[in-house]
Amino acid sequence: MTDTDRPGDDRETARRAAAAHTVAARDLESFLRTLPTTPGPEHVAEYATLLSREERARADRQAAVDALGLTVGSIEPG
Repeated sequence: MTDTDRPGDDRETARRAAAAHTVAARDLESFLRTLPTTPGPEHVAEYATLLSREERARADRQAAVDALGLTVGSIEPG
């Protein structure tokens, strides 16, 4: 067993959280690629579901990365 696949390894947790966020973002992108010109209520509902999932996955990824000590205060300029 290598040091990158130990049970409880925070780096593996962060990698998995990043992968889950990537999947959620890709699902959102796929939805937007097939969105009709005039979205209906069902599209709004699906978008809300996908967006919520992506935001939760992003928060999970951020928490996992923060646990590694990679916290960044701000990436905004100025």
